[in-house]
Amino acid sequence: MAKITSVDHLSLSVGDFKASKKFYGKIFKFLGFKVLDEYENGIGWTNGKTRIWISQADTKGRKHKYRYGDVGFNHYAFRLGSCKEVYELESFLKKMGAKVVDPAGEYYDDYFGVYFEDPDGLELEGMWYGKTSRARKERKAA
Repeated sequence: MAKITSVDHLSLSVGDFKASKKFYGKIFKFLGFKVLDEYENGIGWTNGKTRIWISQADTKGRKHKYRYGDVGFNHYAFRLGSCKEVYELESFLKKMGAKVVDPAGEYYDDYFGVYFEDPDGLELEGMWYGKTSRARKERKAA
């Protein structure tokens, strides 16, 4: 039986390639990605483990914006190294003027996230989960 060993890449079609390239370029530089390859209407970044590509949507695709709740893409989550990094990402997003749709915080026990949108309204997330919040709760209860 074939087994998935990792997610290799994600490919997104974008409405305004220039605006999305600028947006993702800033985010990915902050997150430690480097440009993998670039073409006239497409660019890919990698962190050595996964690759993310964007390319210009075709004419028909550019006629409508993404709507949360449509069939297909819901959101893509980038796992970060700590809950502190979730807050650092949120601060970076605010400085660059990105739309933060749900602020950095603990959404479930031991699960921290910040949700934001790209120029087309696709939702992205910086997240981390671990034992820090449980330990904090136990210290408060003691």
